[in-house]
Amino acid sequence: MTKKPTKAASPSAAPTPANGPAAAGPDAAPASNRATRAAERRAAIVEAAMEEFIARGFAATRLDDIAKRAGVAKGTIYLHFKDKESMFEELVRIVIVPVVARLTTLPPPAGSVRDLIETFAGNFLKEVIGTRRGDLVRLIVAEGPRFPSVADFYYREVVSRGITAMRALIELGIARGEIRQKDLARYPQILVAPAMIAVIWQSLFARHAPLDAQEMLRVHLDLIFGERRTT
Repeated sequence: MTKKPTKAASPSAAPTPANGPAAAGPDAAPASNRATRAAERRAAIVEAAMEEFIARGFAATRLDDIAKRAGVAKGTIYLHFKDKESMFEELVRIVIVPVVARLTTLPPPAGSVRDLIETFAGNFLKEVIGTRRGDLVRLIVAEGPRFPSVADFYYREVVSRGITAMRALIELGIARGEIRQKDLARYPQILVAPAMIAVIWQSLFARHAPLDAQEMLRVHLDLIFGERRTT
């Protein structure tokens, strides 16, 4: 005759090794450790991919080189990414998308639209110019025409979001009377032009003629909003 199952403990019963979280026992810790190690390997692969892409370019980078730099077997890469393009997309999501996301989640400005744009653009320049983010942007500009899917992804995840947010700010500036040129809303690319110029200039011409990107931004915004009045 089979033994009747014991009555289940009430929800208020204090956890014991038999009915509490510890019941997972030896299986919980190993699973957690495996997840941690997998996350660390993925992060190492992404970091190695960034270094290889920047050093060699997208076309010349091999998965073997990424695996060697990351200290993993080549097969390990396929546990996390299906190919180079998906790896590059992950880089964009981690390194660049968060910068643009800050713009798309900004609250309506309490001060002037110019102040908001100036603050965001200034921070963008600091976080991109002379950093690995800037290197990735230059890589996309250089090799995007050869790899349309990479350029398409960057447009969807970064460019289109930034343009939409900039257009909204321009329209707000027009409605408030801060911007007189109403056609600027049709071409929000003009507003972010100094950032792209600075990124490209930094890699090509900075050694010949260093560019003060922040000061260029100020002059650019003066042309759009008018010069700031001094007291």
